[in-house]
Amino acid sequence: MMSEEGRTLDRSSLDGTSIAGAASLIALGNIASRVLGLLREMTIAYLFGASGWVSAFEVASRVPRMLFDLLIDGLVSSALVPVFSELAERDRHELWRVASLVLSLVTLLMGLALLVMEIGAHQIAWLMSGGFDAQLLHTTAYLMRLTSPAVVFLSLSGVTTGLLYALKRFTLPAFAVAVFNASLVLVALVLTGWLGLGVESLAVGMVVGSAAQVALQLPGLRGARLRFSVNVHHPMLRRIVKLYIPIVLGLVISQVGIVIDRNLASRTGEQSIAWMRYATSVVQFPLGLVSAAIAMAILPTLSRLASPPNPALGEKSRQEPAAEFAKTLSQGIRMVLVLILPAVVGLFTIAEPLIALVFQHGDFTAYDTQQTALALRLYLLGTAFAAIDLPLVFAFYARQNTLTPALVGVLGVVVYLVVALAPVLFRALRMTDLVLANSAQLTVHAIVMLWLTHREVPLGGHGLGNTLVKVLPAALAMGALTYFVQLRLHAYFPGGTVLENFLIVAGAAAAGCGVYGGLLFLMRVEEMYMLLTLVRRPFLRWMR
Repeated sequence: MMSEEGRTLDRSSLDGTSIAGAASLIALGNIASRVLGLLREMTIAYLFGASGWVSAFEVASRVPRMLFDLLIDGLVSSALVPVFSELAERDRHELWRVASLVLSLVTLLMGLALLVMEIGAHQIAWLMSGGFDAQLLHTTAYLMRLTSPAVVFLSLSGVTTGLLYALKRFTLPAFAVAVFNASLVLVALVLTGWLGLGVESLAVGMVVGSAAQVALQLPGLRGARLRFSVNVHHPMLRRIVKLYIPIVLGLVISQVGIVIDRNLASRTGEQSIAWMRYATSVVQFPLGLVSAAIAMAILPTLSRLASPPNPALGEKSRQEPAAEFAKTLSQGIRMVLVLILPAVVGLFTIAEPLIALVFQHGDFTAYDTQQTALALRLYLLGTAFAAIDLPLVFAFYARQNTLTPALVGVLGVVVYLVVALAPVLFRALRMTDLVLANSAQLTVHAIVMLWLTHREVPLGGHGLGNTLVKVLPAALAMGALTYFVQLRLHAYFPGGTVLENFLIVAGAAAAGCGVYGGLLFLMRVEEMYMLLTLVRRPFLRWMR
């Protein structure tokens, strides 16, 4: 007869298998969304270059996304998934009642937000981009009125995603963002290429894409008994709000930072926001695939280890989870360092040919490539710090401390303003000032979070310094070789065609990856072997 411990281990194994499967599915959807997101930016660059119109669309589309991030996105992970998951296990009828209530209230709230954006579009556009000239400001307000309905669909999609996650139906939500990006690309190409519309095609594509997210996930709600309901006194609603309130401060601070950044950028030239947008899309690619993925992977373990110890077990029950917490967090940070440092160095060395390869088509000019590559290099100065910052923030969330990251976020905004506005004492504001300020903000935030984390959970003795000492020289050596190979290939392929840029980027990247991997093997970096095991596992299963 199997012991209780054996049964527990067996359940844990099954849970681990299901979690791994879900994580793999979500990761696949994440990759698809990142690739299609890059295709979306390539399409926008091809159709409209880095013009003021793209800057206007960036500002207009940012407003519904900001509302979604503030009111829904944080709500889903912090409150909806935990509450919905509990009800899904305990009482499906109650789950449908609570889900109906949330969907109804979200529809009403976002409908009201839609009305405010439609009426006050010009005022909101001025708040976000007061540096635009009158004509471009009018275009921004016009695009904002077109994109506003997206906030309703984005919000309904977010709540539906939380509900499907609670029901352990991961397939459709995993590809929701990919469908959004694909829809925007298709609509923009059709409306611009066939019907001759201008930049408003992007706004229409955004609304269609957000509606497509909802439509994609509806089949996953099979068996759901949803109806319109507005019962603000429901106890579960109060619980959801209580869980969400601690998250709001950090979200408000981040959104205020975005408003300030967009407004200042609009005062540095009408193309600046467009250049910054394209550079950001490149930076977000490795951040999403590396930092966000690893942070999400370690969060469940950190949350379990951060749970209150059993007092009956004495001091040992408090020490062991704390040590395991530090070990798990350190492993995550070490893995981030191994992957993000070569990405940062590599992108820095091949910035111009990469930007030319990805974006320099159609209305995107060589000058746009130079300015976007400049912005990219300056963003990369803070990218490694941003990558290790996310696991640190999640570590505080796992310990149910959401206030500290929010307060550090306030410090980050102050640093941004000081660095961005200091040059104004001597000269006019430039786009590069804002990008440098953003990197400084990310750097200070990560350093302060690392210091605070080390005070709470000492990270010494877990190999962070050893990994950095090995990985950083290897990444720099990789960067030197990548730069040299790029120069040699550029001498052979000076024409700047798509094929030539591809050969330059691919050749330099292959040489850099080869020398980086070889150096890690020579130095016996543990994380390299872990990565190889993870990569080889699917192939071994297939061969069996």
